[in-house]
Amino acid sequence: MYTPAHFAETRPEILHALINAHPLGTLVTLGSAGLDANHIPFEIDPTPTPVAPLGTLRAHVARANQVWKDFRADFDSLVIFQGPQAYISPTSYVESKPAHGKVVPTWNYCVVHVHGALRVIDDRNWLRGQVERLVRRHEAAQPKPWHVADAPSDFIEQQLAAIVGIEIPIARLVGKWKVSQNRPGADRAGVAASLAAGPQAESQAMARLVREHGR
Repeated sequence: MYTPAHFAETRPEILHALINAHPLGTLVTLGSAGLDANHIPFEIDPTPTPVAPLGTLRAHVARANQVWKDFRADFDSLVIFQGPQAYISPTSYVESKPAHGKVVPTWNYCVVHVHGALRVIDDRNWLRGQVERLVRRHEAAQPKPWHVADAPSDFIEQQLAAIVGIEIPIARLVGKWKVSQNRPGADRAGVAASLAAGPQAESQAMARLVREHGR
């Protein structure tokens, strides 16, 4: 990923936080037919270990999905996590546009690229634990959270038999926060104000990031 120094984000805790907030990752692997991409909700374990110095990603895929069989184990896999993103109009550059007009539209965004060797885990206990953690986390905001135990046990066993676990010890984390850091202070303030005035939650999230990174 092309990452100019002023857009680079290298703090592991910040990169982990984006993954945690936006857990649907794009898993990119190299298989027999070339590159393959699958969209999978991951959980991030930030605990460093000797084989995973930057934490570990865990998820599961359908057993029918060939990705767990057809991938090059001698190449690291890539998982892409997309955070807030927004179009930026030149009219937001309240200093530069009136002064000289040499401004063009752009797009602000935050992304994390995770690199690591994919491991397949075909273990019923591991899978149940992974599914239960995923459910607890994403059901927590529901008025009446659903629990795995709410479903018939034989049905759950059938469902577990139909999935396979994957784990990626993180070898490398690359973060890019393109949030108007390259603009003068007044332009950054104009961008933040324009985004904050918009109705979309994502634009408002980007407004906060522009303000935070302009300090």
